[in-house]
Amino acid sequence: MTPGVRVSYSADGEVVHFALQGRTRLNLIGGETLRAGAAQIRACHQDAHLRCAVLTGSAPDNFIGGADLKELGALTPDTAEAFIRSIHDFCAALRALPVPVVARVAGHCLGGGLEIAAACDLRVAASDSQFGMPEVRVGVPSVIEAALLPALIGWGRTRELLLRGHLIDADTAERIGLVGPVAAPAELDGLVARVVDDIRAGAPGAVRAQKQLCQRWEELPLREAIEAGVAAFVRTYDSDEPARYVAAFFAGRQRA
Repeated sequence: MTPGVRVSYSADGEVVHFALQGRTRLNLIGGETLRAGAAQIRACHQDAHLRCAVLTGSAPDNFIGGADLKELGALTPDTAEAFIRSIHDFCAALRALPVPVVARVAGHCLGGGLEIAAACDLRVAASDSQFGMPEVRVGVPSVIEAALLPALIGWGRTRELLLRGHLIDADTAERIGLVGPVAAPAELDGLVARVVDDIRAGAPGAVRAQKQLCQRWEELPLREAIEAGVAAFVRTYDSDEPARYVAAFFAGRQRA
């Protein structure tokens, strides 16, 4: 299997699907796969036709089982940084994609896999999926995009996941805000398709602006975050998109 992500597109080219090609049935990820995958995702950054991206595991019944322990156990002080940065670079490539990224989570979503899911904009999960940050049980702390978890589930739940290293089921993950929505495994693809359709129903420029603004809000104090929103709103009117979508809204109401 070629390292990286398997890239495919919807018939109209507006939705790109990334299938991360890890090792074994658990889809364990290593540095070579992550570096290749990050480059493939970055190659899509300038595609102005894109409306949405979907990230999956290499098989439909498993997302990402975490870092490859064989590779993790062989790291040294000289190689550890390059390895962990390969996971961060993959996450950064997803976050920098200008359109929303939907994680389709089935089976295991553990460790580095959960950090990758957290780097996505939305996480849609199968009801039999499992989540966890078990790094402390193999001798290392959870790092890099684990820093995104407090904004999703709060500091208390984050500490519990990171310090206990236990697994939680999809119902618990949905209840604490880690994922949502959740569907039975046989209905997962239909749910993902509905989420993608919702995104595509939005104005393309507005959706791209909203993704960028959400990421800025994560980093800015409240006053600056509000001002960033004002600037983004004003920039929207550099195009005719608001006028066209408002007109379409009223036209739809009249037909109804």
